[in-house]
Amino acid sequence: MYILNIETSSKNCSVTLAKNGNSVIVKEIAEQNFSHSEKLHLFIDEVLKQAGISYKELSAIALSKGPGSYTGLRIGASTAKGLCFALDIPLIALDSLQLLALQVTHKDGLIIPMMDARRMEVYTAMFDQNYNKILDTQALIIDENSFSKVEQKAYFIGDGAEKCKPFLQRGNFIFPNEIIYPSAKEMSLLSFEKFCAKEFEDIAYFEPFYLKEFFMGK
Repeated sequence: MYILNIETSSKNCSVTLAKNGNSVIVKEIAEQNFSHSEKLHLFIDEVLKQAGISYKELSAIALSKGPGSYTGLRIGASTAKGLCFALDIPLIALDSLQLLALQVTHKDGLIIPMMDARRMEVYTAMFDQNYNKILDTQALIIDENSFSKVEQKAYFIGDGAEKCKPFLQRGNFIFPNEIIYPSAKEMSLLSFEKFCAKEFEDIAYFEPFYLKEFFMGK
């Protein structure tokens, strides 16, 4: 059973083809300028071609629902919904911040993923060492008092964590620099579990989780 996983909530344009919850082929690229509109459909075609399967053999499409980049989420959602409509298969949605959190393999502290928003603002949540969300997703402006009550070890990850590092200078705060963007690689097992549980989205009415309203800068 094949599921196509799409992650476009950040600068990383990421696609994974998974079979029964295991990643078969991964295609992704993170560029300074968003290239999702040019790369996403190409990556999808490439992973299916490499696997030697057709679109009709897909059982579902999974996408990262946000929060994250408005443009990236729109592109991912329109692509996923279009494929689901055309193929008459279900749509599965996953939390972008959870996908970031799953990249932390150390089981000895809190996990605080941060996706860059504007200026000193980030989209963030908090997970325990077993990846259970213990603080809801929020847009947070970071200053020197942020997370001051966190006394245990905490891993700050994502492109938002790097810019906040100067304000978060406590000995129990750790910044794994290699974890920057969510990836479709972490979607394979989660999307399979949701498929088995029949946790599907309403394709007609699904909208990404933007968290904040989009506005054009001057």
